[in-house]
Order: sequence, then structure tokens, then C-alpha cells
Amino acid sequence: MAAVAVSSAKRSLRAELKQRLRALSAEERLRQSHLLTQKVIAHSQYQNSKRISIFLSMQDEIETEEIIKDIFKQGKICFIPRYHFQSNHMDMVRLKSPEEISLLPKTSWNIHQPAEEDVREEALSTGGLDLIIFPGLGFDKEGNRLGRGKGYYDNYLKRCVQHQEVRPYTLALAFKEQICPRVPVDEHDMKVDEVLYEDSPTSQAIR
Repeated sequence: MAAVAVSSAKRSLRAELKQRLRALSAEERLRQSHLLTQKVIAHSQYQNSKRISIFLSMQDEIETEEIIKDIFKQGKICFIPRYHFQSNHMDMVRLKSPEEISLLPKTSWNIHQPAEEDVREEALSTGGLDLIIFPGLGFDKEGNRLGRGKGYYDNYLKRCVQHQEVRPYTLALAFKEQICPRVPVDEHDMKVDEVLYEDSPTSQAIR
């Protein structure tokens, strides 16, 4: 598919998925989020990982608060995104505790993240990551992911591959309404190893 056609297909699919997500009730979002929390905590890749990065949820994403609490409860090390809005650069910086989240400043996307001047441990400079838990707008069962168009996660994963001997396992969390027959991709898009959703097979990696 030509680049212009891919871009156009992505744009229309994003609009459709945003509409689907807007139609989800708060109760349904919480129900699926709770179910996926249990799936993540029971997942062998999660259990075997020490250094984990995870997103702080926007309103139309799977709620990750309980997973974050479990990361700390299990004595694992938690990293969260710090987006640089003037570019497509993102760092994963260390979170000190689940309670700290509500004290962090909010971005224009209405999500908490440490301020630029807040000096924190960055995952890639201190040993890398074992597991990255991905957000996204849409996914297919082959592990193709449709993000919000900025390329933050694609670029970060490429940096991980360059900096780490072992590529981190990538696990995406999705409402079942976000699963598509096929997600349009181009050469810059990185696949995820596994997409978790309500009816996904248990711990069945794509790669």
C-alpha cells in the first residue's frame, strides 16, 4: 500500500475507533480493565520481568492503576512515559510509588507525567526494560498497532533494540472494541509481541 494510502487508511480507522471508544460506558471500561489487570498479573512475561514500563491511562484506554500497584507490591521496578510534546521523543522514567502519580503535573493530554526539570532514572541508561506495556487506538491479531499518530512508542522501541542485548517483551492492552481485522502499517511501525483483550488466548505470543 502506498504511503499516502496508508496514511489515509490510518486516519479513517482512528476516527472510527475513537467513535467506538466514546460509545463505551464507564462501567464497561472498568469491567474490561479489571479483567485485563488479572490477565497481566497472571502472565508469565509479567511475572518474570523485573523492570517494567507502563502507561498512565487516558479516559479511553484500559485503566492501569491496579497493575501499577501490583508492580510495586511484587517489588518490581516501574517506569512511566515522559513525552516530549515538541517532538516524537519519549523517555521511560522511574516512578517512586503509586501514590506519587496524583502529585505529578498534568500534560495537555490530561495525563500525569514528571516535569522536564524533574531529574529521574531513565530506563535505557540504567539497564533497559524487560517488559513494555503498550497503549494504542487499534490492534489486529498479528500484533500490528495503530497509535495516535505521533510515533512515540515506535521510536522508543527502536531505541530499546539499539541499547539492549535482549529486546523487551511488548504487551498491548486493548478493549475488545479496539481489535480490528487488519491495521494499516508502514515501514516505521513496530509490531507488539502480544495483544491482550477480553477474548485473547492466554499467553499466546505472536513472535
